[in-house]
Amino acid sequence: MLLKTRGIVLRTFKYSETSLITEIYTEAKGLRKYIVSGVRTKKPKFSASLLQLMSLLEMVAYDRENKELNRVKELKAAYVYQQLPFDIRRSSVGLFITEVAQKTLKESEQNEALFNFLFHTYSFLDQTPDSVANIHLYFLANLSVFLGFAPNGEYTEDTPYFNLKEGTFLEFELLKYDMSEANSEALSYLLQCPIEDCHNCKISKKNRAELLEQLIQYYQLHLENFLGVQAHAILREVMQ
Repeated sequence: MLLKTRGIVLRTFKYSETSLITEIYTEAKGLRKYIVSGVRTKKPKFSASLLQLMSLLEMVAYDRENKELNRVKELKAAYVYQQLPFDIRRSSVGLFITEVAQKTLKESEQNEALFNFLFHTYSFLDQTPDSVANIHLYFLANLSVFLGFAPNGEYTEDTPYFNLKEGTFLEFELLKYDMSEANSEALSYLLQCPIEDCHNCKISKKNRAELLEQLIQYYQLHLENFLGVQAHAILREVMQ
């Protein structure tokens, strides 16, 4: 049958001399793998630029549940980036988000709320006139909600410490896997604010770098086979 859906390109591989295989997180079916023929020819049916990492698409594809690899029939941009490919900070954040998505999104089933979260994160990263320095932290904090290990509770005077292993805000320090009060407060803010307000999270460069490392550790503690994120080293340098 034909499937009409929006999609987000997460991976692309060369296949034969003229074709590509691409992994796309779709609104209708979750993670899907497609072969796109004739992309690398003089007169391609689809521009290869449509299949760059992070591309936001509208697509029609053949979809058979018993096939791991299906074919794309129609492709066009659902959103055209204006700043992200040309701004090193935005592109570094985008690549970090994409690597996390590659390592955490495995289900081939519809999750409309998760798709909309991803789509809006990418488009907002491109559009916002405000600082993008907290968007990757916002993404990590809130993606955990969709993946089933959302932090429990919130920062208050009575519960000022977030413990990574316990996954909750506590009234006292356990000495191991604890966030500082400042980082715990920042995490709580990012979990409660809309992405449009994440730039208002007041956090020093030092604490921002610490919080990134701690959120990656949080994923490692709660997701099997999550070994880390290579792009975060580049992101850390860019943000410095």
